[in-house]
Amino acid sequence: MGRKSEDIAIVDGRISEHSEHIEATANDTVIDAEGLVVAPAFVDVHVHLREPGYGYKERIATGTMAAARGGYSTVCSMPNLNPVPDSIENLKAQQDIIDRDAKIEVLPYAAITIGRKGEELVDIASLKGKVCAFSDDGSGVQVDGMMERAMTEAVKYDQLIAAHCEVEELLHGGYIHDGEYAKLNGHKGICSESEWAQVKRDIEIAEKVGCRYHVCHISTKETVALVREAKARGVKVTCETGPHYLIFTDMDLEEDARWKMNPPLRSAEDRAALIEGIKDGTIDMIATDHAPHSVEEKSKGLKDSAMGIVGLETAFAALNTHLVRKGVISLERLIELMSYNPRRVFRIEGGIEVGDRADIVLLDTEKAWRVDSEKFYSMGKISMFDGRDMVGDIAMTIHRGEVVYKAE
Repeated sequence: MGRKSEDIAIVDGRISEHSEHIEATANDTVIDAEGLVVAPAFVDVHVHLREPGYGYKERIATGTMAAARGGYSTVCSMPNLNPVPDSIENLKAQQDIIDRDAKIEVLPYAAITIGRKGEELVDIASLKGKVCAFSDDGSGVQVDGMMERAMTEAVKYDQLIAAHCEVEELLHGGYIHDGEYAKLNGHKGICSESEWAQVKRDIEIAEKVGCRYHVCHISTKETVALVREAKARGVKVTCETGPHYLIFTDMDLEEDARWKMNPPLRSAEDRAALIEGIKDGTIDMIATDHAPHSVEEKSKGLKDSAMGIVGLETAFAALNTHLVRKGVISLERLIELMSYNPRRVFRIEGGIEVGDRADIVLLDTEKAWRVDSEKFYSMGKISMFDGRDMVGDIAMTIHRGEVVYKAE
């Protein structure tokens, strides 16, 4: 999966040759990757870059630099922005900033509905080819008929629908998982059914109309089972989960908004199902759901703080430390989940084979370090990994043959 012994030549931003020994000329830049794992750079299909509209939380410049530091050469930017990218004009407001400030490739999502309000379908025909997929992320499409219309239209143009699945009438004011920690500490819980009931509905629609359908940030054992069963029936369904759902449970919660995100950290049984899902291929990829907020927005405790955590700069290290080094999955499988599979599903260029766009990450799998969120490139500094010891880090990230991050 990663190449450890061959030389790789890059010409004009693409991989031109693999060989046991490539003779460098005086004009060549030579990168010594001795002792490092060479792999396709990571892709995160679920990132909130906050521009336009919410630049006090994150900017495309800072978010993409954080991504490069985390080993990513491509990120997909979610549509809960102002203006919402629901038209060519509104999408341009975001694309102009991307073109000016992005350090790596940013592929925007378009919304599924106008204003992400769930009431009127966007013009998929006009937006196709300019976005990576369609999503109302931040909220689920509540009306069954609207989601069927969206999927039916998406099929016409071979577009991907990516869904934040959440039945709003089942939330009942909850803000963490409706589990043991909520009961012990007097918090309002979010039930698992609020996620999996909408996944079930969407899978049924996708199966009916033949749509390519992707489930965002899955967190429950029921969702894993639904996706597994649908794949076995041949439904065109894929899904992602986040590093935090694979590492922590609701019983790891503290009275601190570093632990608050949507969907919430679930039970030990849910985590076990998610781990089984990444092992058996039910879960296609790992995405961070990097969702920065201001310090003020994250300073109001579990109940009143904004939902969302940062993750781009710690994802590989956390997964290497807690999954690979503990023998849960192999490094090769982690690279599939973070690079190969998101590229395949979202049809994104880049890799380390001859002819590929040269999007490469050099991994120092044995480096020990301690997370210090004050050193993050991201404007979001609220991380559940802050102060924790990690093993494994990014030595270098290359995008289109150019070094976009190099460890000091």
